Amino acid sequence: MACEKEIKEDDIVFVKMRYPKQKGFTEIKAYLNNEGKFICEDCFHNKS
Repeated sequence: MACEKEIKEDDIVFVKMRYPKQKGFTEIKAYLNNEGKFICEDCFHNKS
């Protein structure tokens, strides 16, 4: 999200998000896409 780089399969990413209130949800990918902000590994290490 920070550098607008396309994230590919097997890339290491970091996700900034609020801890979910629901227990036992199964649609993890959909939840992360809706509620999370993806950060590529390079941006994470450069901004931290």
